[in-house]
Amino acid sequence: MVLGVIVLCIYGLFGLPDFPTSWAGVKQNFANRIRLGLDLQGGTHLVLQVQVNEAVRQETDESEGQLAKLLRDRNVPSDQPIVTGDSQIKVSNVSPDQVGNLRSIVTDSFPTWDLSPAPGEPNGYLLNMKNSAIALIQDHALTQSRETIERRIDQLGLVEPVVALYGQGDNEIIVELPGEGDPVRARQVIQAGGQLEIRLVVDPTPYASEAAALAAHNGVLPPDTELMQFKQASVTATGSDAADSGQWFLVDRRPVVTGTDLRSATPERNAEKPPYYQVGFHLSTDAARRFGPFTEANVGHPMATIMDHRIQLIATIESRIDDQGRIEGQFTQDEASDLALILNAGALPASIRYLDQRTVGPSLGADSIRHGVEASIISLLVVMVFMVMYYTDELAYFNAVLTLPGIAGVILTIGMGVDSNVLIFERIREERRAGKAEVSAVDQGFKRAFLTIIDTHVTTVVSAVFLFLFGTGPVKGFAVSLTIGLLANLFTSVYVSRMIFDWHLARMPRQARAGA
Repeated sequence: MVLGVIVLCIYGLFGLPDFPTSWAGVKQNFANRIRLGLDLQGGTHLVLQVQVNEAVRQETDESEGQLAKLLRDRNVPSDQPIVTGDSQIKVSNVSPDQVGNLRSIVTDSFPTWDLSPAPGEPNGYLLNMKNSAIALIQDHALTQSRETIERRIDQLGLVEPVVALYGQGDNEIIVELPGEGDPVRARQVIQAGGQLEIRLVVDPTPYASEAAALAAHNGVLPPDTELMQFKQASVTATGSDAADSGQWFLVDRRPVVTGTDLRSATPERNAEKPPYYQVGFHLSTDAARRFGPFTEANVGHPMATIMDHRIQLIATIESRIDDQGRIEGQFTQDEASDLALILNAGALPASIRYLDQRTVGPSLGADSIRHGVEASIISLLVVMVFMVMYYTDELAYFNAVLTLPGIAGVILTIGMGVDSNVLIFERIREERRAGKAEVSAVDQGFKRAFLTIIDTHVTTVVSAVFLFLFGTGPVKGFAVSLTIGLLANLFTSVYVSRMIFDWHLARMPRQARAGA
């Protein structure tokens, strides 16, 4: 059995050998089996905070638009509903005989909102989102942000990235990118909103500023419209209206297509402008059913493609478009690829703020490896050299990631292994002092130490399990190496040590074993 375990250990460390093999090949196999974490390999460590209240505000804006439409459809006279807070809508000048209709609308269509009279306004009413609904939106925004960031990071092709919730109720996410050579690009990919929208341009007249646009409409925008600005002068489209950076356009507030309607997005070379790239996208079947009639009904009218609340291009609709489109611009190949990646991964439900960023360079990683190895060698010289095989082997066998805390876990389990053996030896000595023979002393010593060893190891394993379940990257590495070491300790101290004792006693003369 011990021989079988040793063979499995060697396989876990080096895998199957290549024939013909060489020392360089063996070293390469070993390097491939042991993967290094962020602190040893180098990379980027980020702590992000999701601005979850933006998701609440977005839900409030959408509810305000729905409420305005329902009031018009049911002929309830009132002023246009306005958003007065992240989770509050005010409706003014409601006719007293229409209050019942207003309450009916809120009850039927807005079950997560409470209706109450507005203080100081006899005919005014406030809709306040319920606290339970706010908490649900915030939790969903945090979870969706983590999943979206994880999808974007996965598409960067990194090995073992960590994207996990962080902190205690502060809406924080930790991101660890081992081996990322370009943290600036990774940060840009993470932070980009990726919120694609296609809207009808209500007024194709370009305005030099937001104030100029408001002045042209007497300070009040038409219902269900908003002003948006061009992102950059370089973005153009076939048949587009002339537009420069800084110009503002009046667009429909309701998008006909959003990023959630995308089926796929791919970067492609712009045939009309060979040095540049564009991003083509295909819509889902449901979105195509909406987009086709929309474009057919608005042939000859301008349409805006919007990314992250900025207009990317304005193009005139020349014919019906069903299930595809493109985003043109002076994009490089990398820019087009990143944009397609963001669109495919989905939009963030809210913006994010960076609380911490640390870059671990290769030199720091090398220093950590060197110091960790030196500490391990010193520990191994103090105890038994062969014990390290059980710890590093299992990391390779289960394809785990070795981190600096993981090395600390290995060293800790070496000490616990020594403690287990000392406990067994002291029990044997007690039996010998009681006058028992060698064989009997060994047998009773192992039996009496067994329960104590099991108790200490199980309690520590339980602690390690909780560290693994609720911890992040380095903490998980520590928990994995600690658990593996504890299981190896049980095997070596209880089984292998007993086998060595029995083998040694079997070679002793019968008289010596009897204690004569």
